[in-house]
Amino acid sequence: MRATWAPKGKTPVLHHRFNWKRLSMSAAVGYAPDGSDAWLVFAMRPGAYNQDSLIEYLEDLHDHLDGDKITLIWDGLPSHRSVIMKNWIAAQRSWLVVERLPACGHDLNPVELIWGNLKSSELANLCPDTIEEAAVHAENGLTRIGSDAELAFAFLGHCGLKL
Repeated sequence: MRATWAPKGKTPVLHHRFNWKRLSMSAAVGYAPDGSDAWLVFAMRPGAYNQDSLIEYLEDLHDHLDGDKITLIWDGLPSHRSVIMKNWIAAQRSWLVVERLPACGHDLNPVELIWGNLKSSELANLCPDTIEEAAVHAENGLTRIGSDAELAFAFLGHCGLKL
């Protein structure tokens, strides 16, 4: 919850009327090799991501970037480290390089800054009635972030990438 108003001694409580499980999001933030542009590519899905859905996302990302080579900086999510994922990555060496973040390296991950920005604006104090409503707000926020190359460069620079 973001800052809000309440009478002294009364803790504000958000009430909701829905019972939904999970909406998962994935994102990649990157920049052109010559530093001329930065971008955000995201996807959402009901439920959780697993190795199969992440492979599908990476294939879509590759297609979206017109087959360009990608260096992916990844955290230690279990599905990022599975045997199936490792074997798939090994077979994609012609276009995909994966660098792993250290175990406590979330502050080095620019995507974490995207989630923070989204949660502090479009999703702040949001109490949707449906998961679809939450998805609309999330998509609007991710579209806002993705349409601002300067913001993407700022996220990348904050994580220590020299652009």
